[in-house]
Amino acid sequence: MNTNLRSESLGPADAASTGPRVGVLALQGDFREHARVLSGLGADVSLVRRPNELAALDGLVIPGGESTVMDKLSRAYGLAEPLKAAIADGLPVYGTCAGLIMLADTLLDAIADQQSLGGLDVVVRRNAFGSQNQSFETDLDVPALGGEPVHAVFIRGPVVESVGPAATPLASLADGRVVAVEQGNLLGTSFHPEITGEHRFHEYFLEKAGRRAAAARTP
Repeated sequence: MNTNLRSESLGPADAASTGPRVGVLALQGDFREHARVLSGLGADVSLVRRPNELAALDGLVIPGGESTVMDKLSRAYGLAEPLKAAIADGLPVYGTCAGLIMLADTLLDAIADQQSLGGLDVVVRRNAFGSQNQSFETDLDVPALGGEPVHAVFIRGPVVESVGPAATPLASLADGRVVAVEQGNLLGTSFHPEITGEHRFHEYFLEKAGRRAAAARTP
């Protein structure tokens, strides 16, 4: 089922939206929160649950949730390989929390048979900050975004244990642990900007999606 978010009243974007066409992987997790943010920023947003719904997208968000469940459902629904192909083809993808785990090339503390989509040259540790009642908030300096520090919320989040030569750290905690990273059209954060009203990471992602859309329109 391909569900246009405007028909569900999940965002203020109107039918005349000229923003990039962005999908939100809607297998599990807080995909509706991302959808509202993206729609509010002017993107043409749709939910993605089946392989054919990846067609004609300028970008994709993989939300927070349970990475093990997302992995199993993406394989069960035949989405895993098309997602890997889209990533390899340069589709801009932003993964938050579980989404970062899904984008990592290497996982630590993964359960048996857990797989990732890969693409980010990083090693990520699942649930690096403990259980949900150990969630916390902090401010992060993110030079790539400029301006004020980013207020970040960590809920059972992963951490980037190491960054390979192809990837670039964007933000770290005070102890040096990396919690935001990018590599070309890929972007990942350990935290949840979709729930704090902090939209600069989404705007940064939409710039990537907008460039993809412009390139596709160029003869």
